Amino acid sequence: MMSEPDGKLQGPYSGRVQLEFSGEIWFWRGPAPWYFVTVPEPECLDLQASSAYVSYGWGMIPVTAQIGGTEWTTSLFPKDGQYVVPLKTAVRSAESLDEGDTVVIQLTVAD
Repeated sequence: MMSEPDGKLQGPYSGRVQLEFSGEIWFWRGPAPWYFVTVPEPECLDLQASSAYVSYGWGMIPVTAQIGGTEWTTSLFPKDGQYVVPLKTAVRSAESLDEGDTVVIQLTVAD
């Protein structure tokens, strides 16, 4: 991986990744229950290209996410060859969201 004069990386990950997609909210009933939205496969390709450069372990990718007027920072989890976006209670409350709702999510992976 080489760096250009402006500091941007050359190669499969050259800076900020921004995505927008829609998905259905689902509930994981594990020992620590949580709500998620799965990132569609095409968008996962962009995330996989950046993961080697931004992941802090276990394939987690730090992002800024936004649904409606609510923005928050979180990390995407790899799951079954895709990524999932965890939805905090504060986000679901602010946007009046529940399991089964379809949402539009904007993600920005920091460079």
